[in-house]
Amino acid sequence: MAQERPLPLACVFSVEGETLTHGEKSLFSAAQPFGFILFGRNCKSPEQVKKLTDQLRTAVGWDCPIMIDQEGGRVARLRAPHWPEFPAAKIFGDQIACGGGCDDLQRDMTALAKMLKEIGINSNCAPVCDVLFPETHQVIGDRAYSADPDIVAMAALETCRALVDMGVQPIMKHLPGHGRATADSHHHLPVVGASLEELEETDFLPFKRLAESAIAPRIWGMVAHIVYNRIDPELPSTLSKIIINDIIRKKIGFDGLLFSDDLDMKALEKHGTIPERANLSLQAGCDIALYCWAKLDVMEQMAAQLPPLSAKGWMRWERSLLI
Repeated sequence: MAQERPLPLACVFSVEGETLTHGEKSLFSAAQPFGFILFGRNCKSPEQVKKLTDQLRTAVGWDCPIMIDQEGGRVARLRAPHWPEFPAAKIFGDQIACGGGCDDLQRDMTALAKMLKEIGINSNCAPVCDVLFPETHQVIGDRAYSADPDIVAMAALETCRALVDMGVQPIMKHLPGHGRATADSHHHLPVVGASLEELEETDFLPFKRLAESAIAPRIWGMVAHIVYNRIDPELPSTLSKIIINDIIRKKIGFDGLLFSDDLDMKALEKHGTIPERANLSLQAGCDIALYCWAKLDVMEQMAAQLPPLSAKGWMRWERSLLI
C-alpha cells in the first residue's frame, strides 16, 4: 500500500454472497475499509473464492487483508470436497500432552496456510488461545488446545509460526481469555468472576507468551465480548478501556493490531446500533471494528460514522508486514 494513499477505514466488512453486487462494489470503493472477512456463504470453490478475493482488492484498489475463520475442526469456512479438512485444536493439544510434539500441528497448519494463500486469503482468525476449564462453554470446547496453559501457548505459537512462514497473518483470540465463560457471546453476554491473580496464572499466559515471542509483531489479536467483573464490572472487554489498555496492552503486553470480535453478537445488544458499538470499540482501544453480517445499510452507516485507522493502528499494521 503506497504511503500517499489515505488511511483505510478502521473496520473490516463482509460480503453477502459468492460474488460482489454492484452496491457492494460501490460501497467498498468509496468507503475503503481496512479489509474483509469471508464465511461459508462466500466460498463455493477455489476458483470462485480466488475471483472474489480479486474482486475485493480491485474494489478498494490495494492488497488489503482478507480474513477467514479456518481453525480446523468444526470452525472451518472452507469445507470438503473442495478443501481438505483439518483436525480441531484439541487433537493437537492432546498429542503434545502425550509427548507427541508439534510436528503434525506444524505440518497441518503449513498446509492450511498454503491453501488460504492460493485463493487470495492472507489472514486467518486463529489460533484460539483460550484455556479449557471444566465450565468452558461448548462454543469454545475442542477449539481450545488444552486445559494446560503451557500447552496452549506452545501449540498457539507453533500455529502462528506456520501461518507467518507462509505469509498469512495469524489473529489470536479471544483476548484476554474466553475459557472461563459459561455462555456463548453470540447469544448472551458472558460474565467471568475470576480474580486478576487467577486470570494471570492461567487465562492470560498463552497470550502473554505470544506477545513476548520473536514473531509477536506479526501476530494480530481479537477481543472477546466478555465482562470480567472483578476488573471492569460495567463493560464487556471489547468496549472496555480498562481491559484493553490495562490488561491486554500492559499486563499481557500485546502491542499488535487489535480487532473487535463481530459487533453483531447478542452480547453487545445493550450498547446501541452496530455503528455505535463500532465507535465504542475504537474509543476503548481496538484498532479495527469487525462486522460479519454483510447488510449493506449497516455497512453504509459504518462508513459514514467511523474514523480512519489511527496512527497507532497504521504503525501496528505496517510493522506486522516487515519481519
